[in-house]
Amino acid sequence: MNRIIVKLVESQGELQLALQVRHRVFVDEQQIPVEIERDEHDVTALHAIALVQGNVVGTGRVIRQNDGFARIGRMAVDQAYRERGIGGQILAQLEEESRDRGSEWAMLHAQQYIEKFYVKRGYSRHGDVFLEADIPHVEMRKRL
Repeated sequence: MNRIIVKLVESQGELQLALQVRHRVFVDEQQIPVEIERDEHDVTALHAIALVQGNVVGTGRVIRQNDGFARIGRMAVDQAYRERGIGGQILAQLEEESRDRGSEWAMLHAQQYIEKFYVKRGYSRHGDVFLEADIPHVEMRKRL
């Protein structure tokens, strides 16, 4: 397998590449309307990207909330690169950055079908299943 590099977004160009991954995964693949896939948090969030051979193939973001929680979201990996540990590496990078910036907890809304991915990484379900973008989700939390 090719070497995976996970890093924080450092430029507008890298952010655009991250947004392209999200578009491919959420809009093209999952049919989520583009107008709800992007939001006002994209400007202020801390974004991470995963690169394979210089190509951005995965992304995620974190928003620090004032209550000690870091809200992780928009985790996406191109279909051809799934099941290679890329999502886990992106998640670990976002958790580390959140911890370093003073967050005590990470929380996220996981699509229900991927709940086990987060459980394996120390997250627990918090509450019942709910719909977000017409897709069943669960809130998950982890102490950092």
